[in-house]
Amino acid sequence: MKQLQERGTLVLAFIAGLSINGTFAALFSSVVPFSIFPIIALVLTVYCLHQRYQNRTMPVGLPGLAAACFVLGVLLYSAVVRAEYPAIGSNFLPSVLSVALLFWIGVKIRARKA
Repeated sequence: MKQLQERGTLVLAFIAGLSINGTFAALFSSVVPFSIFPIIALVLTVYCLHQRYQNRTMPVGLPGLAAACFVLGVLLYSAVVRAEYPAIGSNFLPSVLSVALLFWIGVKIRARKA
């Protein structure tokens, strides 16, 4: 059960990264059309993460993994948006950093299981 809660925290951090970059792109980018859904997702995700932080103790190493999942969400959203709208720029760097970060997260999760 505890591993499921940790996985939920990591998924929420990933969704927070996606939605914060989506909110930023929707509000400040003229290329990306405006949508209210990233803002709603950001508010709900931050609320859920805050409730988890208040009601449960985080095991050692989980905050670093959660931060990595957050950055992974930011990088993946950036790569997808740049692939959809090539006028923004190349998606090479966010894609490479996302893959490297994903492998690092995988190594850390396997090390936690052992």
